[in-house]
Amino acid sequence: MEFLRDEAADPIATVLLAHGAGAPMRTDFMDTIAAALAKRRLAVARFEFAYMAARRQGKRRPPPRADRLMDEYRGAVEALGADRPLIIGGKSLGGRVASMVADDLFAEGRIAGLVCLGYPFHPPGRPEKLRTAHLEDLKTPALICQGERDPFGTKGEVASYRLAPTIEMCWLADGNHDLKPRKASGFTHQGHLETAAARIAEWARGL
Repeated sequence: MEFLRDEAADPIATVLLAHGAGAPMRTDFMDTIAAALAKRRLAVARFEFAYMAARRQGKRRPPPRADRLMDEYRGAVEALGADRPLIIGGKSLGGRVASMVADDLFAEGRIAGLVCLGYPFHPPGRPEKLRTAHLEDLKTPALICQGERDPFGTKGEVASYRLAPTIEMCWLADGNHDLKPRKASGFTHQGHLETAAARIAEWARGL
């Protein structure tokens, strides 16, 4: 398995990140958040699920169901072999899959926490189809960075969910699924990604 690494000076932890359903591990979003985390003493390792890596060879494959990617995520943790506290997570689908394997890895002492960047609480336009059952009793310390108007779960919607007390939310004002605000909001995408990275680093220091 190949990892794309962003090293940090005197890192306090390593953050393992997987990509979203339709984009690879190297995008403007992933590049920016990884650099912002590394700047805050969090080393970052990114990886791709096999279906996404296959697209580099011209094989168009749709993303499998999230539960079919769980073993791949566990394999990435094994292959990484972090020698410092490890936080797992990812963007959208990547964060969801990480959340599905987190408790087993946490119980084994393999990870210290979970971070999700834009969690897909439900498919857009289908708020009744929740993906939160396993989050109701999550034992792993978790931080979810979410845009307030994310179509996969807005601030108002998430407030009504039953989530474990181990889960903390970091809300980005007027942000969409990429944490990007509208220009009229007075906020910027870069600013929101920096805010998310600062909150993740602060949270990580408290683990």
